[in-house]
Amino acid sequence: MIEKKIRFGLVGTGGIAQAYAQAFETCQIAQLVAVADIRSEAAKAMAERAKCQSFDSHEAMAEGVELDAVIICTPPVTHPEISIYFLERQVHVLCEKPLSISAKSARQMQAVAEKAGVILTMASKFRYAEDVVRAKSIVTSGILGEIVLFENAFTAYVDMSPRWNSNPTISGGGVLIDNGTHSVDIVRYFLGPIAEVHVVEGKRVQQLPVEDTVRIFVKSTSGVMGNIDLSWSINKELDYYIRIYGSQGTISVGWKESKYRQAKSQDWVVFGKGYNKVQAFRSQIENFALAIRKEEPLLITAEDAIASVEVIEVAYTTMKNQNHWTSVTPQVENSAVEQALVGSIV
Repeated sequence: MIEKKIRFGLVGTGGIAQAYAQAFETCQIAQLVAVADIRSEAAKAMAERAKCQSFDSHEAMAEGVELDAVIICTPPVTHPEISIYFLERQVHVLCEKPLSISAKSARQMQAVAEKAGVILTMASKFRYAEDVVRAKSIVTSGILGEIVLFENAFTAYVDMSPRWNSNPTISGGGVLIDNGTHSVDIVRYFLGPIAEVHVVEGKRVQQLPVEDTVRIFVKSTSGVMGNIDLSWSINKELDYYIRIYGSQGTISVGWKESKYRQAKSQDWVVFGKGYNKVQAFRSQIENFALAIRKEEPLLITAEDAIASVEVIEVAYTTMKNQNHWTSVTPQVENSAVEQALVGSIV
């Protein structure tokens, strides 16, 4: 007997939502049945391409169509309110990153999900990229020896002046919370929990009210060091976005090719063809759908999502106060982000 596909709604029709809509086209166990956006014409346009219903609000969508799950692709400041709306209606929620702009509201979201008995998770597409998954297996196998240093870089010139991502009352900050949420989750995926963090802000080239270039230093609880470069104002022109150095070798996860080399060999071994955005989004949807069916463990739990929010809060605190290193604790209150956004979250 063939099981029915998990019925998804999509809230928001911006750039990231377009990637989800494309991923649904080749998804075997989930289908997009409705799209909602306050811009009704944008919702209709996406719904027409996806052959599903459109609505001008998430409330209208919830009332107008039967949903098993929803993907939230709206600006971060709206995530708690919209997520809780669906969670209380026992609809599973996959929320785009960051889960929230404060750990306090993120924990509130988790509490509602637990009470309703449904799944809450945060989108983190790189965990689902095939090359990243393969790289994790290679690192775990031990053939590169003890891991000593982790590097990650997401740098590209993008004019952020017209975008909501650079409005702190909407986004919660700048490149640190935007791209940095991906980075923090990738570090945790490979190295486990982060114990300490230190952030140095670069020059604000674009004259934005938020940071556009930062360098993050981290230490995992296992003692591995890491550094992360994030920027909207420079392009480091690297072939890779993850590089991990072990005592017995090195591994690079690249945009067009992924490879590793053991210290005893002069040759690189290619194990991947690079980043495939549609594949990553499709795998993310499928993992979420299978978790709803209780057929597969969820790759990113609510606890993982909250941990990312907590690390980003600490990162903003250390950047603002120019501390050298700050410990990451599970109960970070009154952070720089929360203080700047008091009253902006329902």
